[in-house]
Amino acid sequence: MKEFKFPEKEEWGNILKRPTSDIADIEDKVIPILEEVRLNGDEALRKFALSFDNILLNEFEVASAEIDSAEAKLSKELKEAIQVAKNNITQFHQAQIQDPVIIETMPGVQCWRKSVGIQKVGIYIPGGTAPLFSTVLMLGIPAKLAGCEEIILCSPSNHPAILYAAKLVGVTRVFRVGGAQAVAAMAYGTQSIPQVYKIFGPGNQFVTAAKQLVSKEGVAIDMPAGPSEVAVFADDTAVPSFVAADLLSQAEHGYDSQVVMVTTSDTFLLKVKEEVSRQLEELPRKDFASKSLENSKAILVKDRREGVEILNEYAAEHLILSVENAEEISEQIVNAGSIFLGNYTPESCGDYASGTNHTLPTNGFAKAYSGVSLDSFVKKITYQKITKEGLVNLGPHVQEMAESESLQGHANAVKVRLDSIK
Repeated sequence: MKEFKFPEKEEWGNILKRPTSDIADIEDKVIPILEEVRLNGDEALRKFALSFDNILLNEFEVASAEIDSAEAKLSKELKEAIQVAKNNITQFHQAQIQDPVIIETMPGVQCWRKSVGIQKVGIYIPGGTAPLFSTVLMLGIPAKLAGCEEIILCSPSNHPAILYAAKLVGVTRVFRVGGAQAVAAMAYGTQSIPQVYKIFGPGNQFVTAAKQLVSKEGVAIDMPAGPSEVAVFADDTAVPSFVAADLLSQAEHGYDSQVVMVTTSDTFLLKVKEEVSRQLEELPRKDFASKSLENSKAILVKDRREGVEILNEYAAEHLILSVENAEEISEQIVNAGSIFLGNYTPESCGDYASGTNHTLPTNGFAKAYSGVSLDSFVKKITYQKITKEGLVNLGPHVQEMAESESLQGHANAVKVRLDSIK
């Protein structure tokens, strides 16, 4: 980790820069993939599976028999853990269901809003260096609770836990397709894979670029997202071994992940660096974590106020507050995907089973985007109902406004009704 002690404010932009590639370079590689899938459908998917993954695919859809048999390949302990996670995630997201509230804005004029599930959604699950079956829970559960009729899952992985989780949460169809071409298949539809209206899920920079490109064509996506990241704000009340473990838990995600520690204590910074070096040697994914640490920063700040300011500027996907009075400090944080309070709240719990959703904005997008929730899977349709009395009360005001905007047709739609009432 690179150290920065008491950096000036004008230096923050360079220090907090993410280690992502130039999006234009990635898009240049992704656009031809999208176009070929749009034009050639399944044939293009077979071509890319062979050229990128060295796999010859005849059938893309995973058979129901294979999905059913996945459960037997998992240990009792893992199935129990997945069930605990499912229960907690369900509880948290079920509480987000809102019944319509009818508001009478004036006598005879009623307005309300109702949530309606997006009919067809697609979930992408990466199949690279880690089988993210936890993401199946994070996306499938709220999709089902929201009332989505068709939940499509695409993943190049054949890990049985992904298939087991998909069945558990009610995914309707599973396809063994990965990469930018999977995003294209869900966006445009192919002979085998149906088109969806919104695409969810993490992925590498090519998958992310594909999602952003298809969103320009009218296909909704959950959010712009990139490599995983965590920031930790720590003082002398924190535990160095805990903080080091939190930093490494994100660093092991991949070469382009980033971890940031902000601290008010020079002594604590040194202790954490020593712990990171010690714990790194014990990690099976040491190579990934080591590379990620090259992109990572340890920042010593003058006081807590400056620490909060620099963290709001960074807008971390995950933010751990290992400081005294963590809840009080959290009230000053306005830019973060998800916040973890205190020494005994590791980010890992949010990743898997506490109940909150782990699909979160990265790369600074937490300044304007929220993480995935039940709302991500619904549309909000507004309704209004006006009685004769209501139109008599409201109509003349609408007429006045419409005529002032020179929209006589709008005014007439009210006038003919008012004339009939008179």
